[in-house]
Amino acid sequence: MATTAKVDATEEQARALVEESRETTWAKPSFAKEMFLGRFRLDLIHPYPRPSAEDSAKTEAYLTRLRAFCEIIDGEAIEAESKIPAEYVQGLAEHGCFGLKIPEEYGGQGLSQVGYNRALMLVGSAHPSLGVLLSAHQSIGVPEPLKLAGTPEQKREFLPRCAKGAVSAFLLTEPDVGSDPARMASTATPTADGEAYELSGVKLWTTNGVVAELLVVMARVPRSEGHRGGISAFVVEADSPGITVERRNAFMGLRGIENGVTRMDKVRVPARNLIGREGDGLKIALTTLNAGRLAIPALCTAAAKWSLKIGREWSAARVQWGRPVGEHAAVGAKLSFIAATTFALEAALDLSGAMCDEDRNDIRIEAALAKLWASEMSCRIADELVQIRGGRGYETAASLRARGERAVAAEQLVRDLRINRIFEGSSEIMRLLIAREMADAHMAAAGALVDRNAEFKDKAKAAVGASGFYARWFPQLAVGAGTVPATYAEFGPLARHLRFVERSARKQARSLMYAMARWQAKLEYRQGFLGRIVDIGAELFAMSAACVRAQALRAEDSPEAPAAEQLADAFCKQARIRVHQLFAALWDNTDDTDTTVTRALLDGRFRWLEGGVLDPSEGTGPWIAEWQFGPSTEQNLLSPFLPSTRTGATT
Repeated sequence: MATTAKVDATEEQARALVEESRETTWAKPSFAKEMFLGRFRLDLIHPYPRPSAEDSAKTEAYLTRLRAFCEIIDGEAIEAESKIPAEYVQGLAEHGCFGLKIPEEYGGQGLSQVGYNRALMLVGSAHPSLGVLLSAHQSIGVPEPLKLAGTPEQKREFLPRCAKGAVSAFLLTEPDVGSDPARMASTATPTADGEAYELSGVKLWTTNGVVAELLVVMARVPRSEGHRGGISAFVVEADSPGITVERRNAFMGLRGIENGVTRMDKVRVPARNLIGREGDGLKIALTTLNAGRLAIPALCTAAAKWSLKIGREWSAARVQWGRPVGEHAAVGAKLSFIAATTFALEAALDLSGAMCDEDRNDIRIEAALAKLWASEMSCRIADELVQIRGGRGYETAASLRARGERAVAAEQLVRDLRINRIFEGSSEIMRLLIAREMADAHMAAAGALVDRNAEFKDKAKAAVGASGFYARWFPQLAVGAGTVPATYAEFGPLARHLRFVERSARKQARSLMYAMARWQAKLEYRQGFLGRIVDIGAELFAMSAACVRAQALRAEDSPEAPAAEQLADAFCKQARIRVHQLFAALWDNTDDTDTTVTRALLDGRFRWLEGGVLDPSEGTGPWIAEWQFGPSTEQNLLSPFLPSTRTGATT
């Protein structure tokens, strides 16, 4: 029987493994990478990229058919039963939803990333669990890894099955392994005849794993003669002897998802089912998620649109003190935030999707920024909707319906969206992942200066090389297009916001350089600082997307152009306030105090403060489960900035 054996690894071993798994080259330009270097490359996103007319027509025709099916789905039934009815899954399969991005030659719909995102938005608006079912199957399940790294034989064998509705799942996280892949305990031992591998181990939070027909499993191949070894990816038949689904997990939200614990005991997997090479598993996972992460912003945007509709209708109909509540400034500010942010969410989503389809830019940072920012902002939108609805926002839809009112599931929205700040990498991990990518050029230039283990002579030599890079780079951060009033004039009233983005990009690049000079190798432990730099970049990216989308609508003489310009202007004004606050907090914060308090807390010096309540350790509740399994973080989104910290997440 497979066990949850622990694997020990040093911080340096963990760091080396993650660094080895990163994409280290930048063969294509990256708008976000350039922005973090203080270079505002508007030409990389403007004109706003649009799908071809043929692709748009194909997507619209498909969405029309899909909408008719989605309109008959009863989301309350899923919520009440905590399960997706079999007829809904069958209907999704009949409408080709399990093959949205699978090429037509393999029986899929062959939609673009933009089309895929729109389909997820539509399905997810019926119930978020349906969106997760499809995205876990296609974004990180069997189809995407095979499209990127599968052999022609693997594609012919598995993609048609996936397109027809064979549900797939991605098995990576383990009970004792979160963000530290060097400690992965699952093994894939080659058989003596070389024809197969035997997989053993336990995987936790396997979304779709309870009902999956096909699995992508990450496991460690022992290094030996004839075997490169390392963490590797395999396609596994879910009904293989030795696989046991031990339980179906329950969560605060997404009550329809089939997420469980899967145990493998000497599961024989044909050698031909290895995806890529041995040792390429993490690299395949990280590459897969460059596009796969965009599924979450799609579902977040759907939730924002739903919130906007509910908020508008309620605020116009509900009268207090002689006026609709929406006309009261306190509520009106919330509505303005929801509307403006929804516009920006869709702009960032469509921009990222179109850039992915064009394949002329490297979007690894853009996709990560979109996921991070969308998951955070959609939660704020849902919280504001609950506040606008008041007691009815806190009451369940079933309770509202039972007493004769409109069944609006605002509280459910809060529960369902909350996981997106954890799914596919928690927000904390995402910030560190992005920080590592944005600092790539600096780390290459600084070399031994940011190596904690480097000797003094090596640091001195690196300082000479780094000085040349910064002598050329730093002067470019002093002046730029953002200081010239006429710059970006074609954007009309939105030009001032683009000038602000350009100036702020240079300012955050200067701030990062100051931090590197101040903390050098210790910068990696300044996670609060790095997180704020990333959050600034996320806001600037969203501002850029909103402005270029509004400008595109104006260039097309769209009837929506005036409203889009108004929304983009409002969003940018709101975002500027957040950016100013983040810049101020770079140097005026409580980071050091927080570190001191945390160390004292972990040392037990504040245990007296816990008195006066029941001791959870006396029970058998979630605290015991957390202690047994260890705090966990999504393992597939990693950063050397956090080689061994685990903050809580799911696959």
